[in-house]
Amino acid sequence: MSGTSGTREGTVRVLIVDDEPELTELLSAAVTAAGWRPLPARDGHSALRIARDCAPDIVILDGMLPDMDGLQVLRHLRSEHHRLPVLMLTARDALEHRLDGLSTGADDYVTKPFSLEEVMLRLRGLLRRAGHPETSEHDESVRVLGDLVLAEKTHEVQRGGTPIPLTAKEFDLLRFLMDHPHQVLSKTQILEHVWNASFDGEGNLVEVYIYGLRSKIDKGRAPMIRTVRGVGYSIRAADNADNRA
Repeated sequence: MSGTSGTREGTVRVLIVDDEPELTELLSAAVTAAGWRPLPARDGHSALRIARDCAPDIVILDGMLPDMDGLQVLRHLRSEHHRLPVLMLTARDALEHRLDGLSTGADDYVTKPFSLEEVMLRLRGLLRRAGHPETSEHDESVRVLGDLVLAEKTHEVQRGGTPIPLTAKEFDLLRFLMDHPHQVLSKTQILEHVWNASFDGEGNLVEVYIYGLRSKIDKGRAPMIRTVRGVGYSIRAADNADNRA
């Protein structure tokens, strides 16, 4: 049975198999922001049960689980779902382990720690290669930077899996910053693109909104929104996360 044959209403079902709750929450948040449905499983037996009951379209599979080795889970998945795309997660960087995973039937792998951006790109690539009808409309509608996720279609923002309510203009400002990660954007650029204004007298408007956005995005967390004095503002993944999960 192919895992891609059971899609309902165009929703991609992503089986996330990992015993680390925080990592599972981050992956689930990114998957949800993409308009997909996460199916979390904390061990191999739960993963196999969910795979039988829910017919996932793609799998994120940790190589080390509390009850079964990830390769064992992969073998069982392959025996029942021959064409189901599987992305392996591994904390081990040994070439032998990677080769074992690929020879057992994994379609791709990423090594921990990894970036959420990379995982989402790999998932989309695997879905496309599998011929899944997952449309490209999601590709540009979801921005992921470190543990920060912005979903344009649902107008939702999450950081570390926690929803962050924003006003419409704060959302527009954050989207513009995330469209240019690591770049320093001047007040003039921000005014032109977010407010469609070009006059210098509104410079304080940018400062006020940056302050409000920073208080919501960075409050109680490592800062992501930076001020470059005399130049402008930029956004990047928090230093302590190194843009990785």
